[in-house]
Amino acid sequence: MPSDFLQKSLRILLQRQTNILSAAFVIMATVVFSQLLGLVRQRLLVSIFGASNTLGIYLASGRIPDLLFQIIIAGALSSAFIPVFSEFLAKNEQEKANRMASTLLLFAIGIFSIVSLILFIFAPFFLQLMNLGSGFSASDMSLMASLMRVIIFSQFLFIIATFFSALLQSYNHFFIPGIAAALYNLGVIIGILLFSQSLGIYAPAVGNVIGACFFILAQLPVVKKMGFSFIPILSARVAGVKEVLVLMWPRTVSLAIFQVGALLTVSLVSFLPDAGRHYVIFDYAQTLAFAPVALFGQTIAQAAFPVLSRERNNLNSFKSTFLTSFNQMVYLVLPVSVIFLVLRIPVVRLIFGAGQFDWDATVLTGRTLAFFAIGIFSQALIYLISRGFYALHDTKTPLWIGGVSTLFMMGLGYTLVTYGQWGVEGIAFAYSVAGILNVVVSMLFLGKKVNGFDRGSLLLPFSKIALATVFTGFALYIPIKLLDQLVFDTTKTMNLIFLTGISSAAGLSLYLFLTWLFNVKEAMTFILMFKRLGNWREILGIRSETIDPTRLNP
Repeated sequence: MPSDFLQKSLRILLQRQTNILSAAFVIMATVVFSQLLGLVRQRLLVSIFGASNTLGIYLASGRIPDLLFQIIIAGALSSAFIPVFSEFLAKNEQEKANRMASTLLLFAIGIFSIVSLILFIFAPFFLQLMNLGSGFSASDMSLMASLMRVIIFSQFLFIIATFFSALLQSYNHFFIPGIAAALYNLGVIIGILLFSQSLGIYAPAVGNVIGACFFILAQLPVVKKMGFSFIPILSARVAGVKEVLVLMWPRTVSLAIFQVGALLTVSLVSFLPDAGRHYVIFDYAQTLAFAPVALFGQTIAQAAFPVLSRERNNLNSFKSTFLTSFNQMVYLVLPVSVIFLVLRIPVVRLIFGAGQFDWDATVLTGRTLAFFAIGIFSQALIYLISRGFYALHDTKTPLWIGGVSTLFMMGLGYTLVTYGQWGVEGIAFAYSVAGILNVVVSMLFLGKKVNGFDRGSLLLPFSKIALATVFTGFALYIPIKLLDQLVFDTTKTMNLIFLTGISSAAGLSLYLFLTWLFNVKEAMTFILMFKRLGNWREILGIRSETIDPTRLNP
């Protein structure tokens, strides 16, 4: 029986996904696997290097290469490449699709190579611009430049791997790209385990290169099976290339504004004493806070986007699909947010409390996580709302709203750190407030585009879920205080696990009961799904809408 279930599960994961729920399930499964490996990676780093200045230098060294990658490749793939490539496939024009894809890959590699070469040569200069404060010494900056040069090479490989992922998603394959992305984390883990004693902090940077190779190799057989052949043509006249360039620029500019804004905001850490240590605190708190965003926000938005695109000419159906996805996302994200808010210290201790990650680092990471937790729901909803605009063929409105909220985030972060003396927690708070501002303004403008949302369908479920979340917070807080002081010695890991588990179970049970009592539709939906969990084929076939290959978006 177990082997039969495993074979059936693998069969559905490896096949093409043709409906919303199966796509969301597969994406979510790979995200969970990737996040687990990511947490192992983070725990290994702190167990070996601690919340130290050295680890902070490594984390800071990857921000500019990541910015470069996001601007050059991520914008094109997320908003333009997949729809255009899929249109060629729908017309059975495989060769044209391969020509267009090959040309864009060459363009991306060429642009990245030129920019990264400049970055490689003048690494100290660009890093000095990013870290305007005095928190890093000259030797720190030299080490950061060397690490960044290694990471640049891994980002070069990452472009090819991400390109393969976009190709496979165009064919409605989500499992292999997701697993391949998770194997990137595995490569970093292998690098840390094999080379940390001989190479020190260079070990995870080498692991980035290993992981990028895994990312490519895991997808290569399926890419070949799909019939892709590389046709080296470097010309803007190739069919489809100009269309991709026209579609991608608003998304690319939007990403550039956000990434640069985030980079400048985080650079405020360099003004703090012991800047490297604070980089570690910020990065680890952000990693935890963005886990539910990736798990629920990105997956639901990605699965709903094709349906929203098809319903753009039927606004009633569009609004119904959008609000259903909106409420489902809120229902899943808010309880996780309150768990992070209330149980912040136990969560951080359980996940990162190893080796040299000391108590002071745990407390500061927990406080920073709490400020991130305030805006987790908004960070998740932004993915859905932006895709609502994209489905309506409006890429400019999210651009200017994102630009304004990013400027606000930079201003608030600077004020809190330099004048309010908030420290790294102020940057997390700025992220949360800017995200909430983005969601509120975006929803107002999206509502105008679709002739308004029904307030009862939007505000009433949100209010019920929010009220249940508040009571859940008390249900989490009371048992953890009582058990911590009277029953469990939380200096021991097993006791901490029991304490966190009991408190979480009490809180989530109350949340489920209250949302059922308040007649929240999403509560009944998930209760019925859990009851029918054994019949997984029926569950994955509930939604009959097929994925439109011309409207897929990573």
